[in-house]
Amino acid sequence: MDPTFGIKFFGALFAVMNPLIVLPIFLGLTGDLSLGEQRRTAVSSVAYAAVMCLVVGLAGQQILSFFGINIDNFRVAGGMVLTGIALSMLNGKSSPTHAGNDQERTDFEASENISFYPMTFPIIVGPGTIATLVVFFQQARTPADWLTCAAVLAAVLVILLVVLYFAASIGKRLSRTLRVIVTRVMGIILLAIAINMFGAGLVKMLPGLGATLAVAT
Repeated sequence: MDPTFGIKFFGALFAVMNPLIVLPIFLGLTGDLSLGEQRRTAVSSVAYAAVMCLVVGLAGQQILSFFGINIDNFRVAGGMVLTGIALSMLNGKSSPTHAGNDQERTDFEASENISFYPMTFPIIVGPGTIATLVVFFQQARTPADWLTCAAVLAAVLVILLVVLYFAASIGKRLSRTLRVIVTRVMGIILLAIAINMFGAGLVKMLPGLGATLAVAT
């Protein structure tokens, strides 16, 4: 496998699970909790996310096959989803994929235990994360590939856990300007990866398009 696989996977997964986007949502949902309760919620949310990510990554291909969807169809759909998230990040808007729509936000506030819903799903492991996991895990063929996937997923989840566990302290020290800058940069990276994902799937679905582009270049 291309040695850049791990870097691309990390870039895509970190951008779509961006801790700096999740952080203010987490603080908003746990504002009435004590520090201990907030940290327990952080640990529970990331633990649930780890399990859900593994299930999606390992069983994603089987789930797609059950519905008669091939990976190239999913690359195109996933690229479109990630493009929407990336554009929201670049425009400085909250993506409904992370923050939910108005009705969902009302449900979030009414939820007694937010660890799984809404923190794990759909805020941490939403459509964009699911698409990223399925597409990249599907490319794994050798034990080294699977180890790379596991290492990247573990690294992103550990970073997320650290940010949420110390959310109260980080929230006080992290300026809005820095959050905006990092979000914009992550948006550009995610958009580039989304376009690559969309293009790769489209060329596989429409072989004639690939031949046309090859001649054109």
